[in-house]
Amino acid sequence: MDSSTDNDIEMAPVPTAHLANDIVTDFAWRQMQVTVKDRQSGKPKNILSDVAGLVEAGDMLAIMGPSGSGKTTLLNALAHRVAAAGAHTTGQILTNGQKSNMTMIRDLSAYVEQDDALIGSITVKETMMFAARLSLPSNVTRKEAMRRVDDLISSFGLQEQAHTVVGTPIKKGLSGGQKKRLGVASRLVTNPKILFLDEPTSGLDSALSAEVIRYIKDIAKRNKLVVISSIHQPSTTTYQLFDKLALLSMGETCYFGPVNDAPDYFHRIGYHMPAATNPAEFFLDLINIDLDKNGEVRERTRDVIEQWKKSPERAALDAEIEKAVTTPSKTDLSKLKLPKPSPWMVPVTLLHRSWIKAYRDVVAYEIRIVMYLGLAILMGTVFLRLKSSQEYIQPFINAIFFGGAFMSFMAVAYVPAFLEDLQTFHMERANGLVGPLAFNVSNFLIGLPFLFLITVIFSVVEYWLTGFRANGSAFMMYLLWLFLDLLAAESLVVLVTSIFPIFVVALAITAFANGLWMVVDGFLVPMNILNAFWKYVFHYIDYQAYVFQGMMVNELKDRDYTCPQTPGGGYQCMYAGPLNSEGKMRGVDILKQFNIETGLEGTWVGIMIGIIFGYRLLAYLALRLKK
Repeated sequence: MDSSTDNDIEMAPVPTAHLANDIVTDFAWRQMQVTVKDRQSGKPKNILSDVAGLVEAGDMLAIMGPSGSGKTTLLNALAHRVAAAGAHTTGQILTNGQKSNMTMIRDLSAYVEQDDALIGSITVKETMMFAARLSLPSNVTRKEAMRRVDDLISSFGLQEQAHTVVGTPIKKGLSGGQKKRLGVASRLVTNPKILFLDEPTSGLDSALSAEVIRYIKDIAKRNKLVVISSIHQPSTTTYQLFDKLALLSMGETCYFGPVNDAPDYFHRIGYHMPAATNPAEFFLDLINIDLDKNGEVRERTRDVIEQWKKSPERAALDAEIEKAVTTPSKTDLSKLKLPKPSPWMVPVTLLHRSWIKAYRDVVAYEIRIVMYLGLAILMGTVFLRLKSSQEYIQPFINAIFFGGAFMSFMAVAYVPAFLEDLQTFHMERANGLVGPLAFNVSNFLIGLPFLFLITVIFSVVEYWLTGFRANGSAFMMYLLWLFLDLLAAESLVVLVTSIFPIFVVALAITAFANGLWMVVDGFLVPMNILNAFWKYVFHYIDYQAYVFQGMMVNELKDRDYTCPQTPGGGYQCMYAGPLNSEGKMRGVDILKQFNIETGLEGTWVGIMIGIIFGYRLLAYLALRLKK
């Protein structure tokens, strides 16, 4: 479709009565107050005080103010999100004059984060389609969803990039402005009537900022959206695209009203804006207490706040809000029963998206496959063709230990890929689209084939080069233990990263945990001499211990080793056993020295599955408890 026709394209409405274009006529708030505990005094501290405003359908509101003025706090409070850590929010939020609750706002609105978590390895059209499938009700047909997606892509000028990936650190994709547009478009796919934008132009130059806001304004006007956006230091062009301005400082209102009326208002209260000045810069400089050196700016800002409280504009605003309350819409928004996607659609969609991401994302699996293949070649050539004589016993045991331990240790490479998934989950969860259970289940299931492929590639190379038992069933058991090892290691990564979603912290804690498991798994210090504390507190929950034991039994229980002959004609055997007189040692005699029993493999497999499930359950609970 030619881009010249963009302005004639309208978003195809979702065929649901509650999403008629006039369902939201206005959105208002009054007496908004957000209180936190002061870190120094421990007393309550207002970070937002007595804030009021009203935005009509089709209008765009810019929330402006210097850093720390309360822009994002107000935006989050209006969207019924956590306004700030440990905050208590009070006040009235009204839609069509009716008191709004979190369920109503979530159903009627969409929230676009400052750094919207787009998945870099999927295309623009796929991003839109997945957003549609996660949020559109079950009565919307695939054809209708596709039409809506195509219309939105056209409306935001992304037709030529429809089949372009968003972009990863390795593969270039969309520009910054295109990503911002895609982030907004993906939230509009459900035809929300209220759109919250947190710094939609951050990281963009003035031209791209104006471009993004212009697209949003066009959509808002044609579809009668209420758009509320926090914005920092906009250019003159970008600023003038907004209809209304909410100017904040020190958590209080300095001005609320039409953008074009703001210069006259400030001139009237004694603050004249020079000609050829960017209004946004003038207003922000006027009330930016960060630049205060002698108290002058703070005193001036306090004067601006007090004059606003006494102004006829504030009185008119209060009257407008009161009128909306006394003459509410006939439609009771609180009783709307909004259709949802089918219960199975969310996990199926997450699985589909994760599958595409997994096989395209070089960082998630391709680099890891190369890493594990390199490790297999390294180990296979170091422990090359070990024989069944006594001097090769320790190298065999070393090869068993290092194979399992380093396979699990290298799972830390999954941290960056899971962090990207986690950011997407948090964004979608905040918009009411995805829950922690569906996210965890899809993440686990989609990893199974890739982890099995890694296990096969490593085992085929390392097992036969090293010279482990040349037996098909023994090889399959080795494969099983390594697969369970990788599953447990990746589940540990998921758990740690869910609790500590910071790259360096997650990497350090996961590496430390794997180092701990190596130390207490029974190889470096045999179980019969391992300190009781480490044995009873950590060894029995160490998945590497069960992998090591399982691999040892698999290799040694049905194998004999030869002992060197002494000059006197006898044999010198390292491990005592009934075959020493024949110059042989049984593998089970070696196992006894490590306190490893045979016949418990089924129990160990069950414990491994329990540990994997436990890690995943704890990860689910960690996400469930996080708001």
